[in-house]
This record gives sequence, structure tokens and C-alpha cells, in this order.
Amino acid sequence: MLEDLPTGPLDPQARDFLDRLNAAGLPTADAMTPAQARAQMEVSARFLGRPPRVARVRDVHIDGPGGPVPVRLIRPIGPEEEALPVVAFHHGGGWVTGDLSSHEGLCRALANASGSIVASVGYRLAPEHPFPAAADDAFAAYSWLRSNAAEVGGDPSRVAVCGDSAGGNLAAVVALMARDRGVAPPTLQLLCYPALDCDFGARSYLDFAEGHLLTRGEMMWYWDQYVPDPADRLNPYASPMRAEDLSGLAPAMVITAGHDVLRDEGERYAERLRAAGVPTTLSRYPGMIHGFLRRYPFFEEGRRGVDEAATALRRAFGLTGPSRGVDGGG
Repeated sequence: MLEDLPTGPLDPQARDFLDRLNAAGLPTADAMTPAQARAQMEVSARFLGRPPRVARVRDVHIDGPGGPVPVRLIRPIGPEEEALPVVAFHHGGGWVTGDLSSHEGLCRALANASGSIVASVGYRLAPEHPFPAAADDAFAAYSWLRSNAAEVGGDPSRVAVCGDSAGGNLAAVVALMARDRGVAPPTLQLLCYPALDCDFGARSYLDFAEGHLLTRGEMMWYWDQYVPDPADRLNPYASPMRAEDLSGLAPAMVITAGHDVLRDEGERYAERLRAAGVPTTLSRYPGMIHGFLRRYPFFEEGRRGVDEAATALRRAFGLTGPSRGVDGGG
């Protein structure tokens, strides 16, 4: 039950990060244009450090419903001849910002730690491409990987979906679409502090509305860009929480941050999945803030979160042992 999950003060590393961020006085996304918000995220990504070394990075383009969709294939350190499981990864950024580069460090770390090929999906962004463009691209990428994984060194029978924040939304939507369209389900849906509902009155939205990196105002702005028609937000492919039936979905792991506006919807979704008979693991990081996995080079809890996510993937894929560590060496 949610009331049994631990709560507590901000982690000291998260507090230090927020103090530095707030002192910088940077504008929030809702005070910028989409182009300005994208530029700011691009700059912030440069401060995440050098991404981990991997065996190989390869960019491909797949046929999507609105044109070619870029996919970055990241193969971990390890034997080159082995067919590896595949993780279709969807980056965060409110469906407006972020790209293949902004989350490459996290994708590389997850590839090495899980022993899987991480396929980062460059879905179309809003507001130029509103709902359901991102969701359609995400499903197209998953379908392509299911059919073509062997061509890129992967195992088509072991394909998981993963994403953080808005990308967690897309990973959940892919799982819903796969069930609804009779496509083989993902091996695992790994949802990291996902955006799953458009309820801005949830307790976590009110408790952490300001000062904890992602603000309530920013999320309202992101939804305005991605799903401008409020009626469309009730569509389960926009708000998975609004799905009437969650039975028959892929097994799930949901990771939340204790000090995050999106905390409650992620945890309620996990409860609903369990109630629907879906094997689900919920892991709250009590002192963490939104986006902590991407900042694993600076947050010890971020590194632990990557290891936990990787261990869940390895277990789902039938691989032995825990996470191999972000450098691939265990």
C-alpha cells in the first residue's frame, strides 16, 4: 500500500543540486518558448559528464507513421557475437524537449548494467507534432524492434520498453497499444517517474509544486503543448491512468521519487496494475527528485536506481545475476 512506503527529507545530494539550480535563477520551461526550453536542456546535458564507454553506438532510421524515426542502438560491453535482449528507451522532456543525446549517458549506463542493447527512440516532439505523434512513433519503434532485432544483434523474443517522465508515459502507452492491437507484449515495462495522468490536483502536485526541479506549472505547460485539447487527455494513449482495464498488460516495474510532482500517479498506476493481476514492482526513492536517474553521476541514489532498473531487466530477460554496473564490469 502507498501509505507503507517510506517518506523523508530531501537527500543531501539532491538538496545541494537544488540549491545550486535555484541560485542560478534559470527560467522554468513554462516561461520559455519550446525552442528556448530545448536549448536549455541541451546545455544542461553537457554538465552530466562523459557518458560511459560501450561496445558500439549505431544510428538507424525506421519507417514511422509521420516519416523516418531515428533510433540510436547502444550495445554494451561484452561478447560481440551474442544476440542480446533489447530495451526500447523513450527519453523524458515533457514530450517537448530532449533527444537522443540528452539521455545518452543514462542509456549507455543502462545498457552496460543490464547487458542489453538499448534502442533510444527519437520520437516526434510537441507542439509541432501533438498527440498522438509521439505515441505512434514509440509503438512503431517497438514493432520494428520486435520484427528486426536480429538484424541489429538483438533477440526479438526479448524486447522491453522503458522511459523516464514523459518517456515513461510512452513506455506505458506502448504496453497498452501492444495489448489492444494483438502484438506480442513487452518483456517488461520499466516506468521511471512516469507522467501517466493529467490530474494537477494530486497531493504530490501540490506538495512539490515549486522548488523541486520539475514544477506543477511546467507539467501543465507540457500537457498544453502535447495534448492541447483537454478532451483528448482522457484518451488512455495520452493518460494511461484513464484506461478502464489494465489487465493483460506486460509485467511492470515503476520507479518513483519521493519529492516529485509525478510521484502519486506513478504509484497509483502501480497499484492499479497489481489490482488488475499484472506482476508489478514499485520502488520509491524517498529523498530523491524528478530526473534523478539521469543524474546518476552525481547522485548515489541515482546510481542505485540504475542498478535496480538493470537488475529488473536482467531478471525479466532471464539473465543471471544482478546489475553488471554502469561500466559493464559488475
